[in-house]
Amino acid sequence: MTAPPASPTTGRIEGGRHILPLRIYYEDTDAQGIVYYANWLRFLERGRTELLRMLGLEHSAVRDQIGINWVVRRCTIDYLKPARLDETVDIVTACGEIRGASLDMIQEARRGEVVLVRAELLVACMAESGRPARLPSQARSALGRVSTASESPRSRHIRI
Repeated sequence: MTAPPASPTTGRIEGGRHILPLRIYYEDTDAQGIVYYANWLRFLERGRTELLRMLGLEHSAVRDQIGINWVVRRCTIDYLKPARLDETVDIVTACGEIRGASLDMIQEARRGEVVLVRAELLVACMAESGRPARLPSQARSALGRVSTASESPRSRHIRI
């Protein structure tokens, strides 16, 4: 008997945070079986992409319908503990301050309650011209579902 094809996961929103489970594959690791540092950026991108998809703000739709692209302007990342081959980690994503044409995104990679990687990003909305564009009102309201705006988004001590 064959199993039905699995559909990709978009994760879930829980407690005002988006959670995307990921498995660590051989291709994600270095010679010691530990996740290669640059691959964490890919994992975090997947977390942000799936959050936007879940909120109805899929990249291609926002670009095609509104003419807006999301771009990372700044990323600060702290590598705290390693993840290894075959482990499962959760990419946890929330929004900090939401401004006119940009927003702060706070992300963690966790194994259970253990924080492995913490990142703070400044994400900007860009028009097709390459100039900053105001965050669409529907995006502002949707992102409010995962906002930690009551906390200081620029603090190095933010916990999601």
